[in-house]
Amino acid sequence: MATRDLTPGKTTVAPEVLLDIVRLEVEKVPGVHGLAPVPGAFNRLMRRGREGVRLKVDGEMVDVDVYVILEHDVNMRRVSREIQKAVARALERMVGFSVGRVNVHIEDVHYPKTPEVPA
Repeated sequence: MATRDLTPGKTTVAPEVLLDIVRLEVEKVPGVHGLAPVPGAFNRLMRRGREGVRLKVDGEMVDVDVYVILEHDVNMRRVSREIQKAVARALERMVGFSVGRVNVHIEDVHYPKTPEVPA
């Protein structure tokens, strides 16, 4: 008699967990100053968002939009690619989801304040 691999139940992952994973991974990427507000943040059925991240989940496939503020002295294309790789790797590794797209939206650039010189 062949042994069958029976799964005793199912595992669900709250959308907030996915949002937190994405946010934490993005914030670790060198060159990211922070997350930006999601423009027109209106959550619809199957679309969830929190500051800086919007997700679209369809079964075990997820598409991600990330809204970031980058440091002024970075290569934006390189940082965007690092964000895409970090987010996809984390979602696949931690929750086993397939990642469709990771869209990076650069909303602003952070320039450090220069000290005022007394006149």
